[in-house]
Amino acid sequence: MADTKTKVAIFIPCLIDQVMPEIGFAMADVLRKLDCSVEYNPQQTCCGQPAFNAGQRIEAKRVARHFIETFSDAEVVVSPSGSCTAMVRKFFPILFENDEVLLQEVKSLQKKTVEISEFICHENRLKKIKGQSRKCIAIHNSCHSMRELGITNQIERIVAHIDGVKIIPPNAEHSCCGFGGLFSFKMPDIAVAMAKTRLDAFADPDLDIVISNDPGCIQHLRAEAVAIGFKPRILHLVEFLQAEMK
Repeated sequence: MADTKTKVAIFIPCLIDQVMPEIGFAMADVLRKLDCSVEYNPQQTCCGQPAFNAGQRIEAKRVARHFIETFSDAEVVVSPSGSCTAMVRKFFPILFENDEVLLQEVKSLQKKTVEISEFICHENRLKKIKGQSRKCIAIHNSCHSMRELGITNQIERIVAHIDGVKIIPPNAEHSCCGFGGLFSFKMPDIAVAMAKTRLDAFADPDLDIVISNDPGCIQHLRAEAVAIGFKPRILHLVEFLQAEMK
């Protein structure tokens, strides 16, 4: 009998690989619960975003070229990072705009590289999200996810499939958490102030968890949460799903 499972190649961003590996394991677990066949290529490294954002185009090209080679044969590439996905889909074409051969490979890769919430919603796997929880949840959508990928309510739609969850909207409009990759290192005082402002938007006393879909946001918000005594847990979407799905 033929295997009908979707073959998914997972891309594990640097921050998850080096700092928060539990998010990578959670994503793989969730994908398997969604009847996917998960493949991990150990040759993968970085998508090139840090070098690109620093203006180091030569170094960014070198890393991006390796990414393209690593995932050239994948049927679909799923990432737990909106910013890394945006790097592939929006900024690889800029890096290789003068290389017609690689640009064609980039165009192929663009079509099959998705962020995890996109994959769940666009591949019609929402009906497979089943679970039970009495948690009160708030959602922080990353800037790259919203502005570069057009992710709007996908995370809410996924979380709402867990019976009993209460989604609490923030008390302010969406704003950046202050991470911004190199921005938080170049302007740490401003970045910390932005993180506090963002956490202040999640002030409901019943709140249990803030869910995000980008490891950079999560790391930055967790650090500020400790500093100001913010009690709700800050989790990646896949960490929440891993714990709450049947």
